[in-house]
Amino acid sequence: MSIPCKDIIEDIEDLISSQDITPKERYSSRKNITVRSKRKQIIEEIPQPPIFNSIIPGTQTIYVKTWGCTHNNSDSEYMAGQLAAYGYKLTENKYKADLWLLNSCTVKSPAEDHFRNEIEAGKKIGKHVVVAGCVPQGAPKSSFLQGLSMIGVQQIDRVVEVVEETLKGNTVRFLQQKKEAGKKIGGASLSLPKVRRNPLIEIIAINTGCLNQCTYCKTKHARGELGSYPPEEIIDRAKQAFREGVCELWLTSEDTGTYGRDIGSSLPELLWKLIEVIPNGCRIRIGMTNPPYILEHLEEMSKILKHPKVYSFLHVPVQSGSDQVLADMKREYTCADFERVINFLQERVPGLTIATDIICGFPTETEKDFEQTMKLCEKYKFPSLFINQFFPRPGTPAARMPKIPTQDVKKRTKRLSEFFQSYSPYDNRIELIQDVLVTEISHDKKHYVGHNKFYEQVLIPLKEEYLGKMIRVKIVETTKYSMKGEPITEGTSPALKPFLPKGTISGIPMEMKPSKYRIAAILAIFLAIIFRLLWKFLMI
Repeated sequence: MSIPCKDIIEDIEDLISSQDITPKERYSSRKNITVRSKRKQIIEEIPQPPIFNSIIPGTQTIYVKTWGCTHNNSDSEYMAGQLAAYGYKLTENKYKADLWLLNSCTVKSPAEDHFRNEIEAGKKIGKHVVVAGCVPQGAPKSSFLQGLSMIGVQQIDRVVEVVEETLKGNTVRFLQQKKEAGKKIGGASLSLPKVRRNPLIEIIAINTGCLNQCTYCKTKHARGELGSYPPEEIIDRAKQAFREGVCELWLTSEDTGTYGRDIGSSLPELLWKLIEVIPNGCRIRIGMTNPPYILEHLEEMSKILKHPKVYSFLHVPVQSGSDQVLADMKREYTCADFERVINFLQERVPGLTIATDIICGFPTETEKDFEQTMKLCEKYKFPSLFINQFFPRPGTPAARMPKIPTQDVKKRTKRLSEFFQSYSPYDNRIELIQDVLVTEISHDKKHYVGHNKFYEQVLIPLKEEYLGKMIRVKIVETTKYSMKGEPITEGTSPALKPFLPKGTISGIPMEMKPSKYRIAAILAIFLAIIFRLLWKFLMI
């Protein structure tokens, strides 16, 4: 009699069946598992996920959850698109799903903790769990990931294989880095089908990885070195998105400013090409760029940020106002470099919004260093300021440094946060007339959310005809984080193409689209199964 075991698959073509299995694996087919400790016997009921052997593909339901940056969100959209194209049903109700696909972020400890808790929650209610993103890619041997299927950040084009094998009870791990002739490439193809979280917003990752070696960052462990997508692939993806009714384009990566350095191109060169294909009434948002890689492009970037089809918005993280701390972080710029970027762009792009990040409590940060950070923030009064406590990430140089007392870190964080809350950047906007592009609904479901040229949030009345349009409004009220606009025209943008309904597959190749022939084939398989079962029943 053979002993049941769970296959571990390092690659889909390499199925390994091993008799050297753990007790938990040996009894994995049982509904309940008895866990015994040395001191006392503890009985814990852990329902086991059902094993699906159906030969009809895509008959199960998948729940996708994402943590982290827009790059992660883009990856999730691509994975959802491939699963939907194959026939799997997507659901936002995790309790009704057969499998949970969890896409993780490794930037902060809290995000990783939420990810770990969700894994445990899925296991406890008997769900198949597949993990993706930077956590499994950067630390695949983590104890809480053992026994789970994993999808690496550059292997999202194989999500269907991973899900299919996991539903059969196998463990699948695809974590290889994609290379071409010994050189890293951007990652999975941008032409893959996707299901957009917001049908009006297209997220395009223009490159993966980065050129920095920041001592506190673990994302580099997962995303690796810089790999830029060819400009023509990015342009084609943008054109397709606009054909499908998208009105806002987000460019994302670990550092957009580094784009093209590995392929003989540059961010400004790409942006000018994209501007040529952006329809009237649509806009593009440029993702985060670190100071060192924008310095040489300041003149061109100022021209681009002034263009009517580009948001006058740039996210440039400074992290600290102390040159010593920046050196300890290996940020490769000084505070003066950061100020040069900000001053140059603000002088040439009136109204430009600069967003930045601060890390409070880096291990080498003294009180004097923190005072320099405070002075920098007081000088610029950034309208968007992302304040983070330092979290030691395992495997990074900063994690081995002596930590500042937690109480001091919290004290600095609180002081900077209170300063940020002390000013309102939009008080002088009352009565201004602005054009806002309306793309989503507010959290309270009472307003639509639009953004003006400076990517400032403007709430407008909840009228369906506004969605996806550029609306002219008069600002009638302001808060710390947003403004309220009163429409003075119905819609100033030209008629755009109807956008895809939420949940619709974007960019699906013709050979993958459901057709009457595929439906007929599935029906024929189903009837054949019924006929075989009926025949066996009659023969008994």
